[in-house]
Amino acid sequence: MNTINTKENILRTFRKEKTQQIVWQPRLEHWYNVNRTRGLLPAMYQDVPLLDLYRDLDASVRYYYGSGTDISSPRTYVYPEYENGTSVEEVPAGEEILVVFKSPVGELTGRKRWGEWGCSWHYVEHPVKNLDDLPIIISILKNTHFRFDSCFYQEAQRAMRENGEIQFYWHRSPFQRLLLEYLGIERLIEAIYDEPENIREYLHIAEEAENELFELLASCPVKILNFGENIDGRFDSPRIYQEYLLPYYQRRVSELHRAGKFCHIHMDGSLRPLLPFLQAAGFDGIEGATPLPQGDVTLEELKDAMGDTILLDGIPMLLFLPSYPLEELEVFTRRVLKLFSPHLILGISDEISPPGDIERVRLVSRWVNEFQP
Repeated sequence: MNTINTKENILRTFRKEKTQQIVWQPRLEHWYNVNRTRGLLPAMYQDVPLLDLYRDLDASVRYYYGSGTDISSPRTYVYPEYENGTSVEEVPAGEEILVVFKSPVGELTGRKRWGEWGCSWHYVEHPVKNLDDLPIIISILKNTHFRFDSCFYQEAQRAMRENGEIQFYWHRSPFQRLLLEYLGIERLIEAIYDEPENIREYLHIAEEAENELFELLASCPVKILNFGENIDGRFDSPRIYQEYLLPYYQRRVSELHRAGKFCHIHMDGSLRPLLPFLQAAGFDGIEGATPLPQGDVTLEELKDAMGDTILLDGIPMLLFLPSYPLEELEVFTRRVLKLFSPHLILGISDEISPPGDIERVRLVSRWVNEFQP
């Protein structure tokens, strides 16, 4: 890849202008962190910083997390600041992390558990046990302000140089936070049916509390912003998507577009139920969409549903495992390039896993270099 032009090719892709080359952004952070922790990095990469690994593999960087930063708790560009006796703190507790929410009206605690190698985590106990706990979250949301980390932005500019365009994600939408961080899937689905008005009231308050955040996003120097939602049609059903998510996305994407920003959304789960709605919110791109044999849609179905919306990623992670034939990876890569070009930032859906063969990333770089958009 001609790294001199990579940054400009990314922006041209989002502007729907002719590019010199399709950009290849495989997202190597989790693979690198786990294998470094386990002492399993290939010998040639033992002492190689992550960004140099990208350059050696002739690939572009999508997200910059800072040197030595673990993907499980990455640095980012927007930080919350709490006032009036509210706070959210993460407290290490052995193999777990206690997430403590404090406000003048009460306190809640959730629990996260580290993955096997300490490079990822998942919730094992959500902090909100029932809707009576939501006033505590509301109190915190109303007393949260945000700041943009200009020093980290400048660090990212120096580190990435021309090999990527700075972009980032922030906390999920109010509904997805209820689903994945506060209530959990089962409790929220029950509440939607049992107490729909209380859910709607909470979401209205939570969305309005984000106005300051979106003003900051609109005014910050970053041009490409990612709604890191982790949408999955098995939980975000068509009904839920249309009622609780789509209006929110339409409002916020429109605001950011008026400010000259490009926006994409992370949808890495089952997509078949949501295919009719992929263009409705107005996102410039969809990140992480996973086709068969890993996801539940074909490449052709995904292309038909997305139209000219940019696909970020597209090659299933499974094809980078040593057990899959190289020929299958090559055929699939060339299909993605042909089908989605020029509306494509090629990547791995969602990212290469720790047992993945890193040399396959180099092979994809070669096939991308051979392709003419």
